[in-house]
Amino acid sequence: MSDILIVDDERDIRELVSDILEDEGYSTRLAANSDECMSSINSEPPGLLILDIWLKDSRMDGIDILKAVKRDNPDVPVVIISGHGNIEIAVAAIKQGAYDFIEKPFNIDQLMVVIRRAMETSRLRRENASLKRREVTNSDMIGKSASFRAMQSHLDKVTKSNGRVMLSGPAGSGKEIAARYIHAHSNRANAPFVTVNCAGIEPERVEEVLFGRESTERGIESGLLEEAHGGVVYFDEVADMPLGTQSKILRVLVDQQFQRVGGSDKVRVDLRVISSTNRDLEAEIEADRFREELYHRLNVVPIAVPSLEDRREDIPVLAQHFIEMCNESQGLPIRDMSEEAVALLQTMTWPGNVRQLKNLIERVLILGDGTGPIEAKELPAEEEKTDESGRVVLSGALATLPLREAREAFEREYLLTQINRFGGNISRTASFVGMERSALHRKLKSLGVVTSNKSGARVAQLDEPEPAE
Repeated sequence: MSDILIVDDERDIRELVSDILEDEGYSTRLAANSDECMSSINSEPPGLLILDIWLKDSRMDGIDILKAVKRDNPDVPVVIISGHGNIEIAVAAIKQGAYDFIEKPFNIDQLMVVIRRAMETSRLRRENASLKRREVTNSDMIGKSASFRAMQSHLDKVTKSNGRVMLSGPAGSGKEIAARYIHAHSNRANAPFVTVNCAGIEPERVEEVLFGRESTERGIESGLLEEAHGGVVYFDEVADMPLGTQSKILRVLVDQQFQRVGGSDKVRVDLRVISSTNRDLEAEIEADRFREELYHRLNVVPIAVPSLEDRREDIPVLAQHFIEMCNESQGLPIRDMSEEAVALLQTMTWPGNVRQLKNLIERVLILGDGTGPIEAKELPAEEEKTDESGRVVLSGALATLPLREAREAFEREYLLTQINRFGGNISRTASFVGMERSALHRKLKSLGVVTSNKSGARVAQLDEPEPAE
């Protein structure tokens, strides 16, 4: 996209313009009619199109070609030239997306100024889009637990394909980062990554936002699907998409084209689709809130993103990563974490998952008044576990139990937490709690605690008795 395509039915004019541009260091291509023009664009989009509005012996005039270019190659700036110029034609061309309109016979200096500005504007737009794709959210995948490695292995397998991926997992678990990881390691990495926040768009504006619109007053306004052309569109929390829009998205997936709101032309798009949800979509289908056919179109490759509860081993490395991020983005101090602070983080409950951990680390760094290691006392207490004197405060339920039952309940929850903290590793758990491994196994059996595989990791859970027949 560095050369200039010159389209004019007068040979002398197109060759004159070509000679002038080549003297200025530009490379050029020439077309005498609409067929040659469209064939040249389809083979390789130019960096700029200089287009005569009246073309003899052509199936399409300049406005028709302009519409097609802005539909299929919206990044290509178009400069319209005409020997029959009037204000109405100029306004119509600009509304359809032309960069500028120049009347014949044109001044060479004026033409060169317009071309330089158009090429520079196009370059800046591409650079800006590229920077936005890199800065909005990074695609770093941080972790080493078994459940994390299993997820990353699945992501690596889909990066080189164009298959549609459905990411499932609780809110805050990192589904968008997983989607960006797929994009960053795919052959579309240099193309757009566009997020559609299905829950954040007003229902009455969903189609305008997705498909764009056309009007005589404002011309063509591109939607998110058009902006994602050639790259990836990510439907965040797709279960929140209105039912009426679901049927239209289904048609886009089938045809790879759509109409803007208020428009009549078909807009072709080349998209890879990644979706995410924190709901059970099969239950949503049963409740008639989600279209079954759309589910099967989107759910070609399902990948589960584990909760932070299922990857407690990763909490120390994630916390350090967020400390470094806060230092880089906000200038907050780089601080290590004490062993007690790490242990507390690994035993806390995380309903907000990785996002909650990130926010907690940022808060501690902002409110902290030192550069030494983060201590456990700087972390928020869960359910007031201790009073001001440091005494453990019993929960209401535990305080009502006899000593033996309370001790069993405490030991059960304590060991469940520790085993999951160490990723199901019994040896590491035994070492930390100060028990022989064989003694720990006996204790777990007596408390009804078992370990099993979940999301590629070993996790501890209560041994549920089989129901009586």
